[in-house]
Amino acid sequence: MYDTIYLLVKATIQTTHKTAHAAITEIQQKATVTISDTKKVKICELKFMDYKLKS
Repeated sequence: MYDTIYLLVKATIQTTHKTAHAAITEIQQKATVTISDTKKVKICELKFMDYKLKS
């Protein structure tokens, strides 16, 4: 069975960016994540979703 699930990540940050949007953009571009296969689940694709803030 193929399916799509959404896992939320909570990150507490300290930044010198003037806006949260700039910090989020940097994290989206530079961050890495590792989620491993299990005995019954194979990870087929993993990516960060774009988070858009209102300007």
